[in-house]
Amino acid sequence: MVFWSRLVIALALWCAEPTPAQPPPPTLGRFEPTPVEVVERMLQLANVTADDVVYDLGSGDGRIVILAATRYGARSVGVEIDSQLVELSRREAKRNQVDHLVTFINADALTVDVSPASVVTLFLTKQANLLLRPKLHGELRLGARVVSYAHDMGDWAPERVERIGSRTAGWQTIYLWRIGR
Repeated sequence: MVFWSRLVIALALWCAEPTPAQPPPPTLGRFEPTPVEVVERMLQLANVTADDVVYDLGSGDGRIVILAATRYGARSVGVEIDSQLVELSRREAKRNQVDHLVTFINADALTVDVSPASVVTLFLTKQANLLLRPKLHGELRLGARVVSYAHDMGDWAPERVERIGSRTAGWQTIYLWRIGR
């Protein structure tokens, strides 16, 4: 009897249709550190204060999140898909003594709930910005600010556009939007 039970199970498993593999998440960009003077201006443009919750989607080495915490006392969350960069960011937060204010999440930015954020920062590709746009509109509350370095969001008209000179990257563009459904 045991033989027949095992045979039936083996046949059932063999005949079962394979589960289709999940496609990999879209690449939102490669890690490229944002120049410090650009980070500072992004946070200034968003008018970050200690009352804000800053989310950096594609947080890389954590510099935006850490600066928001050290300079403004803002609670901050970095979302990064690369686990090694998440670990580096956590070490840097501890070294800068802001690990009590910051959190780093190893996740895909397209799947993370951003509704607690009052400020979202981005340095991704233009395509990534366009993929995130409906999510930002749908999850962020009225008045939340979105700041993007280098890329716009298609026909979503920014509240402000600034060009900033960087010692390491030349002239760069920063965009600011405010959620106003």
